[in-house]
Amino acid sequence: MVLSKFLMCLLYIVTGLPLCCRFGAAACRQYSSSSGYPNVSLSSPLPGIPKPVFASVDGQEKHETRITTLENGLRVASQNKFGQFCTVGILVNSGSRHEAKYPSGIAHFLEKLAFSSTSQYGSKDEILLSLEKHGGICDCQTSRDTTMYAVSAEVKGLDTVVSLLSDAVLQPRLLDEELEMTRMTVRFELEDLNMRPDPEPLLTEMIHAAAYRGNTVGLPRFCPVQNVDKIDRKLLHTYLRSYYCPERMVLAGVGIEHEQLVECARKYLLNVKPVWGVGTPDKVDRSVAQYTGGIIKMEKDMSDVSLGPTPIPELTHIMIGLESCSFLEDDFIPFAVLNMMMGGGGSFSAGGPGKGMFTRLYLNVLNRHHWMYNATSYHHSYEDSGLLCIHASADPRQVREMVEIITREFIQMAGTAGEMELERAKTQLKSMLMMNLESRPVIFEDVGRQVLATGKRKLPHELCQLISKYIKGISYRISPISQLTSRPHSPAKMVVCLACTGSSGRTSDVSWRRLCGYVQQGLTYSMTAPLTLVCRGVVCQWALELQSCVCCIEFSMVTLMLFFICGE
Repeated sequence: MVLSKFLMCLLYIVTGLPLCCRFGAAACRQYSSSSGYPNVSLSSPLPGIPKPVFASVDGQEKHETRITTLENGLRVASQNKFGQFCTVGILVNSGSRHEAKYPSGIAHFLEKLAFSSTSQYGSKDEILLSLEKHGGICDCQTSRDTTMYAVSAEVKGLDTVVSLLSDAVLQPRLLDEELEMTRMTVRFELEDLNMRPDPEPLLTEMIHAAAYRGNTVGLPRFCPVQNVDKIDRKLLHTYLRSYYCPERMVLAGVGIEHEQLVECARKYLLNVKPVWGVGTPDKVDRSVAQYTGGIIKMEKDMSDVSLGPTPIPELTHIMIGLESCSFLEDDFIPFAVLNMMMGGGGSFSAGGPGKGMFTRLYLNVLNRHHWMYNATSYHHSYEDSGLLCIHASADPRQVREMVEIITREFIQMAGTAGEMELERAKTQLKSMLMMNLESRPVIFEDVGRQVLATGKRKLPHELCQLISKYIKGISYRISPISQLTSRPHSPAKMVVCLACTGSSGRTSDVSWRRLCGYVQQGLTYSMTAPLTLVCRGVVCQWALELQSCVCCIEFSMVTLMLFFICGE
């Protein structure tokens, strides 16, 4: 193609004649503007097309969150948003933390049973067909403290959406075949969780169990295998009768008028009697999270789990954490800034500027120690407690150094933070907040969770003002150890989670006794104060044999708790 064009140009230069003279008018017709196609300007709207409606942007919040409480205690919260679609859902103050009086796993079952057959719809297919008429989708998600039923659809289908939500939450049939299918789904999900090469979900589950031993947020979020066959319709109705009551619910909507949502709520949620009957508030578990720490052992063999012919690399995953604060306290914003300042990630992760290459875990850990595979900071916050932790991964032979490095990062939190890194962390936090709140489902969840927990909502610009408020003198506010040791009711405690995964199920030639010794040495060498070893007397023969390796290490007002997940 290029050669033919070159020869034609050369012929034109030699002969001096235009191409149309040598090859005729047809030769240049396809390149001329005299064809039969209309000449449409790209700078003016196309004819016959409706004029588009654009949203105006001035940097200010256009719509404030409006809240109405109905006669039965149900709160209705909404925020209008530009667009033809809306997201509406019901949030319930229930989750795995409320299962102390029940077999663990009820919230997990309810998540999988959501949007099944109801009094109006014979099956989930009928629900999906009714939503398809309005371009809608539905979903249910549970966490440790909240259950959320959500639907996204066109605004003109709001009446159908609220009617469906009311039916799905208050009128589920819970048929035997649906329960049996849910049991199969739960078993598959548990098997998939244990076979994942990435141990982060499992470590998150286990560090909560270690930090809050047997209470509230320490209860398992996933249904234990031994409880799958114990959960039936009668047990679910007993749980729903206590927790699925109007005063523990919020109907939230984004992208709709508040009056329309309140009208639909009065129509479908005000005088509706649930299938399980009316509950009594005195049966609700109102326990407060008790941060305890502890030791747990799990044997795991990854020798037959691989995504391909290459076996899973033998790595030691450690998660070190300490108690932070609840999202209701004033220190929640400083802890969020601290978590952003620590940042971190993997030794290799795709992406460009803005992903946190100047955070402490990147600068001090990943960039300085080539053998570190991962170092990431996490912050879990609840209404009565919180957990700040760092997840790190490395070769089993580097356990002692890894523990020492991560523990030193925790201790350096109590030091002075540079003004530049604080400004960078605040800017990243505000940027992440505003970016996430561009999505309608995220706005819905933010509105629903804030109203459910506090009865009101802080707008994004208010949160940004709170973040900017601590620009000066924040160093002493983001010191978790100094903050927690100043609490009179309990000392600060660290939780250490250790997980080893590999193709052989063992950590190569490093024995578990030596591995635990490395953890202890890493913790010891990273502290500047004298240590006093105290054996915990754990009811686990494996822990009793280790004695000085698996122990509670106390120094000053800080207590370090060890929690292990070991390979077979």
